[in-house]
Amino acid sequence: MSQLLLEIDRLRVDFPLPQGRITAVKDVSLSLHTGETLALVGESGSGKSITATSILRLLPELAEAKGDIRWHTPQGIKSLLDVSNKRIRAIRGNEIAMIFQEPMTSLNPLQRIGHQIREVLDKHTSLNGRAARDRVIELLEQVGIPEAQRRQTSYPYELSGGQRQRVMIAMALACEPKLLIADEPTTALDVTVQAQILQLLKTLQEQYGLAILFITHDLGIVRHFADRVCVMRQGEVVETAPTAELFRYPRHDYTKTLIEAEPHGSKPPVDASAPLLVDARDLRVRFALKKRLFRPNAYFEAVKGIDLRIQRGQTLGIVGESGSGKSTLGRALLRLLESQGEVRFDDTELTHLDGKAMRPIRSRMQVVFQDPFGSLSPRMTVGEIVSEGLRVHHPELNRRQRIERVTEALQEVSLDPAMRQRYPHEFSGGQRQRIAIARALVLKPEFLLLDEPTSALDRSVQATVIDLLRTLQKRHDLTYLFISHDLAVVRALSDTVLVMKDGQVVEQGDTDALFRSPREAYTRELMRAAFLDMPA
Repeated sequence: MSQLLLEIDRLRVDFPLPQGRITAVKDVSLSLHTGETLALVGESGSGKSITATSILRLLPELAEAKGDIRWHTPQGIKSLLDVSNKRIRAIRGNEIAMIFQEPMTSLNPLQRIGHQIREVLDKHTSLNGRAARDRVIELLEQVGIPEAQRRQTSYPYELSGGQRQRVMIAMALACEPKLLIADEPTTALDVTVQAQILQLLKTLQEQYGLAILFITHDLGIVRHFADRVCVMRQGEVVETAPTAELFRYPRHDYTKTLIEAEPHGSKPPVDASAPLLVDARDLRVRFALKKRLFRPNAYFEAVKGIDLRIQRGQTLGIVGESGSGKSTLGRALLRLLESQGEVRFDDTELTHLDGKAMRPIRSRMQVVFQDPFGSLSPRMTVGEIVSEGLRVHHPELNRRQRIERVTEALQEVSLDPAMRQRYPHEFSGGQRQRIAIARALVLKPEFLLLDEPTSALDRSVQATVIDLLRTLQKRHDLTYLFISHDLAVVRALSDTVLVMKDGQVVEQGDTDALFRSPREAYTRELMRAAFLDMPA
């Protein structure tokens, strides 16, 4: 029989600010039992992470927490909000551990990973010397780091994203805690790596009898990973239920909205007679690795002889893991990288054009990047950001004409033109991505490279951006190259799909046919990892 391990009773977290008191968590109550996985789901800003960090008293100093968080142990029940600082430090890592979303910001870039795990052991256990070194290697082996003895001397930057997350899990499990809080641990990972991490957590849960509080906005993961689900909205719990019951019979309107926000539908096919807009033949990109006497003598080939054709009004989806060459291929098509082979845009051969000759074509080929907060200048207003391309490509326009074009572009993406005097940090993630799309649209392009434009967004926000992209494509006869590792989004947006691995095309074809009957084992692996329905 599982036993009650954690109780959160009417938790309230306030932030007293000069402009007024903000309540981030409002009377949240939930419980967690030994060996159970409870998913805490909701959109960004719903209070998920604040609730989780309250358990370990890791809130910002300004925060004020009220209510009760009861931790059940064989020695008795402890109120975590009331125990001493010394006692809560002993509980952290020993009894309750936490892993975070982005391991690269959680790991010290200047210390070897073995040393960082050893720090946890030094802080919470009596292990030292050879015993501590052996325990570090044992932990790395348990989380699936190959050649653990050698890799313990690696720095974080020498590991892949999935390996860094495994190191974070090893640190969390170093003292064999009873509760593991996992805050969006797979969001930044490829679907195949994500599946590996989830399987690892399940294996470790069975091995250690762990309870897991799993925080995410990805309902696809929740459906396959959690025993119970707790849905949060604007700091409140709106629904709690066993996983199967919640997905079959959601009661709250917000829960229904989250479930329905999963990408769905498909793009109407393009007329077979539509003219060809982009045609690439034997496209190759390589990067110099070493130089000897000022000349490279070793190369890494990132794109290996790829052919692709995109008709006007069509969307070509490119999928694959990180490092497969997706973004490199997209940038080569736009002549943002040096490449070999042939690239034709409309009736123009681009391969040998210099920067000056490419400039008139640049306004016809635009790009929208993955992270709008990183691609939008924080020092420029939205109006300045959107009009920047007009200043470069249409210097003949006067100020009034530029404002008219900016206003039109913002209205196209459903943003109030009056917001053009604001700065990017004053907008939500979805609004910032709309600004990035407006910046591209203001030049009235024919071709858009969309490089992971929805991966940093909540599912419900993703759905609105996908609908926007569909609408804009139909309205302006736009052609898209859509790069993503999210197969559900690609299936909803694309006419055809190209699957990449190690710089090569593994499989390509009509979207419906490819998802219905994938020929290659790698494509089937991607689909399974993304929890997509597989053909019998």
